[in-house]
Amino acid sequence: MNSRPLILILEDEEDILELEELHLQNAGFETMGFLSSRGVRQAMEEEEVALMVVDRNLPGIEGSEFVAKLRREGFDQPVIFVTAKDRDDEVEEGFIRGGDDYLRKPFNMNELVWRVKALLRRSGEQEAQMLRHRSLVMDLPGRKVERSQQPLSLTRLEFDLLRYFLENPDRVIGRDELLEEVWPDGEDRGEKAVNVAVNRLKKKIESDLEPPYIEAVRGVGYRLC
Repeated sequence: MNSRPLILILEDEEDILELEELHLQNAGFETMGFLSSRGVRQAMEEEEVALMVVDRNLPGIEGSEFVAKLRREGFDQPVIFVTAKDRDDEVEEGFIRGGDDYLRKPFNMNELVWRVKALLRRSGEQEAQMLRHRSLVMDLPGRKVERSQQPLSLTRLEFDLLRYFLENPDRVIGRDELLEEVWPDGEDRGEKAVNVAVNRLKKKIESDLEPPYIEAVRGVGYRLC
């Protein structure tokens, strides 16, 4: 299981909520989405929420009023308001009621991801320093990998390749994407280079005693499994 920061999203427009979840998940976060404030407080108590993304136009209770209520109850997670309320007095009101950042609609989904990452850094809740998947554990600062508590010796490219897979679970990653996001300048590039590197990585991280960690998806790329 991956150890990734959990972002709670409170957004009453389902299509926007789905887009926010998709982009944050692709950036390596866990997400929990709500279309109203119902059930949010219980989730805050039961889950380790790292940050909240909150729309202000909610059914039942205005978003900043709800955040102010959470603040009075002792919940101190960072909050980004994402809202069409964009007058100066409304923005000020959002900060006064407990907001840490403010994003006006319409907005770029990539900007939301950037703001989430920046706010987590400032709040000391930086993205996970350890990535876990089944018996694999990756120590990001130490650039170390273990399988079943046994250290693995990976090259720099293999480490970065495995990290990208761990940060993007449950989706197929194309060879072109791996070349763009992982391959350093000057390294041999092309589909053959990707295939060779992935196969070398698989030999190091996989065991005959376990199912494969990385599977090839014919004609597309690879997927963490």
